[in-house]
Amino acid sequence: MSSDPITVHLIGDSTAAEKAPDERPETGWGTPFAERFDDSVTVENHARNGRSTRTFLEEGRWDPVVDSLAEGHYVFVQFGHNDEVPSKEQYTPESAFVANLERFVAETRERGATPVLLTSIARRHFDDAGDPEDTHREYADLTRDVARAHDVPLIDADERSRALLADLGPEESKALYNHLSPGDHPNYPDGVTDDTHFSERGARRMAELILDGVERLDLGLAARVDRDGR
Repeated sequence: MSSDPITVHLIGDSTAAEKAPDERPETGWGTPFAERFDDSVTVENHARNGRSTRTFLEEGRWDPVVDSLAEGHYVFVQFGHNDEVPSKEQYTPESAFVANLERFVAETRERGATPVLLTSIARRHFDDAGDPEDTHREYADLTRDVARAHDVPLIDADERSRALLADLGPEESKALYNHLSPGDHPNYPDGVTDDTHFSERGARRMAELILDGVERLDLGLAARVDRDGR
């Protein structure tokens, strides 16, 4: 088995991003994801809080990623949380969202690297019957459409995470998200109820869902997962 070095670039929003010390224990899934590979894999996490496909491009954050790409690299693309909300300044209309995903895919391939599209991980919203709501339906469908149209590997993190929420239920699933009572942590003295961002435990569970997607796609990267790191 080849042990040539591999670089994986993550681009996306706060759900994947590295967190500053004053944001802890909130944790992006990119952190435990990076820890699960052997030494031949380097994960470069370019995801940033509050970004959409549009603002990530407008701020020039994509340019250094493209400039560093080479054959054998991967680019994992997960956006939607901020793109899909019309009331947010980061809002990206559907047609522009599709065009931006297509740009990430095309420019990645032009440099011999492999793009992987991910739908957004589900928010922890349950309906009155106790079933997880499909909070990303429209933009998750757009991501799926781009993956099909351009034959791009897709990890359906939205579908996978909603299945996990359904299995855990409304109460047990709180432990996966940034839910803290007053006094639990000095960064959140008044407590916090956040059903979008993850606890450390939740980030690990979400990273496992994505790693399982890597294996199911039979990406070459799958052979580099360190199973002893579970």
